[in-house]
Amino acid sequence: MQGGFKHSPLRLNDGLGAVHAWNEDAIHNRATKLAREAVRVWAAPVLPDEILDLYRNAPAKPEAYNLEDHPQLADGSPMRALFEQLRKEVMALDPSVTEEVLKLYIAFKAETNFLDVVPQKARLRLSLNMPFHELNDPKGIARDVTNLGRWGNGDVEVGFSEKSELAYIMGLVRQAFEKQMGNDAD
Repeated sequence: MQGGFKHSPLRLNDGLGAVHAWNEDAIHNRATKLAREAVRVWAAPVLPDEILDLYRNAPAKPEAYNLEDHPQLADGSPMRALFEQLRKEVMALDPSVTEEVLKLYIAFKAETNFLDVVPQKARLRLSLNMPFHELNDPKGIARDVTNLGRWGNGDVEVGFSEKSELAYIMGLVRQAFEKQMGNDAD
């Protein structure tokens, strides 16, 4: 630039025009000056201890949820019995299947969630993690929930309320599992 650093409009460059040699000492001095300036400009806020204590003593999140955290799945309830039957069949799909009880739903996973179960008063709402258009559902009981806000993962929603539906429901669940594992018909 014309006039060099002596005439630089950037305040950050103040003093550089007086540096005669750009060597290790000059670089170290410049870094020290910039560090002091950064500390001055971006100083940490000074807050009273009572404010800081709100953050220091924040309550910890529960480490894990369990089925008792879902009132619709209370022991002895019809939805608990239905859930247990579904759970048994889903876990039998493959040794890699795991279950994770979350605050709002129960996730069944292989690589990631392929089935999420949202317990409701009169049914289990199942979310299948696969594209709706890829599901083979001859009875037409599944619903396309693409781009709708729902608890759970996936574009397919299925209601499950009767034990007699279990075999058909498992056929749908198996499709989501196989899609995730790469065993789908494509």
